[in-house]
Amino acid sequence: MAAMDLASLLAGAVVAGPVAYLVARGRALRHLADVRATAASAVAAAEQDNKWLREEVERHKQTAGTTHDLLDKAEQTLRDTFQSLAAQALKDNRSSFFDLAKTSFESYHRPISETLRKVDQRLEQTEKERVETYTKLTEKVMALEGSANTLSRALRTPAVRGRWGEMQLRRVVEIAGMLQRCDFDEQPGIENRSMDSGLNGHPGRLRPDLIVHLPGRKCIVVDAKTPLEAFLDAQDCGDDDRRQSKLQAHARQVRDHMDRLGSKAYWDQLDGSPEMVVMFLPGETLFSAALQHDLTLIEHGLQQKVLLASPITLIALLTTIAHSWRQEALTENYREVAAIGREFYERLAKFVEHFDEVRRKLDGAVQAYNSAAGSFESRVLVSARRLKELDVTTAPDLPEAEPIDTVPRVLKQANLMGLPDAAGTEPEIT
Repeated sequence: MAAMDLASLLAGAVVAGPVAYLVARGRALRHLADVRATAASAVAAAEQDNKWLREEVERHKQTAGTTHDLLDKAEQTLRDTFQSLAAQALKDNRSSFFDLAKTSFESYHRPISETLRKVDQRLEQTEKERVETYTKLTEKVMALEGSANTLSRALRTPAVRGRWGEMQLRRVVEIAGMLQRCDFDEQPGIENRSMDSGLNGHPGRLRPDLIVHLPGRKCIVVDAKTPLEAFLDAQDCGDDDRRQSKLQAHARQVRDHMDRLGSKAYWDQLDGSPEMVVMFLPGETLFSAALQHDLTLIEHGLQQKVLLASPITLIALLTTIAHSWRQEALTENYREVAAIGREFYERLAKFVEHFDEVRRKLDGAVQAYNSAAGSFESRVLVSARRLKELDVTTAPDLPEAEPIDTVPRVLKQANLMGLPDAAGTEPEIT
């Protein structure tokens, strides 16, 4: 029974399977047909919409072309209108400007013309003054050139050169603030103490240009030298090589002057003079030109005991000496103050001795008075009162003699000499 049921089930399953497939396939075919019909409807609708869109696009293209034409026309119209308005405005403004300029020119024409006329007159006067000034300046330059040439010719004379150097030296000394015969002596005569004086080329009596006094009874010699020939020749040279050659000759002349000045040995002729002499060149250019072409001049001068000095360096040296003199004067004042102080102290000590003597005499007088007063009280008044009691006289009573209790004060702090007092004690120091 069971086998039969199983067979029946299997047979039913075999028959039901194809039937179910056929049913499903039919359903699928119907669904596909429905889909195809729907797709066809959608395609048809899309074609219709596409056709409508193409028509709309074409219509819009026509409308856009018409709008572009209208914009071009409007732009051209605006451009023409703007150009017309600009031209009219420019014409109006130009006319207004010309009218305004004409009015302004007519208003300011006269003041401007007057001002221009004044400026022209002032320029003409200025040019005239410039020409006159230039003419005067040219004349002065020519006069200065003539004076310079005359001075150059004069300075080539040895006597004139020497006098010029002495004048420059005197001016430097005055600038330094020194006084003649107090701080310096000008061209003093000095006896040459050398045994071979007169034989070695130096006279028996030397005459330096200046002797400057130093503190402590010392002195220093200053001699002015003016080697100008080669230097002036160098200034007249137009060629650089010749100018350099002349300046080198100028340096050699300065060196020769230093050698001759050092050989005079002024320090041997003057007591208290340092072993040095100052050689003064009366121009800074003379000094600098010589050093520029001979760098060993200063060292060579120190070897010859000669100090080369220009106006500036000599002013510095003399100013230092003047300062040392002021310091010496202050030192001398201090010495005098100290001497006066010592003398005053000694006199004050003597006065204190006399004052103490007066005190001792007063003390003795007080003691003598007190003794007399005591004797008067004990000896004289007793008898006088007795007589009064006996009615010998009607005169008033005799006054009593008051003793003196104060004594002269001892000046304990006035022992200026530092001597012990009568008791043998040393004086107090406060």
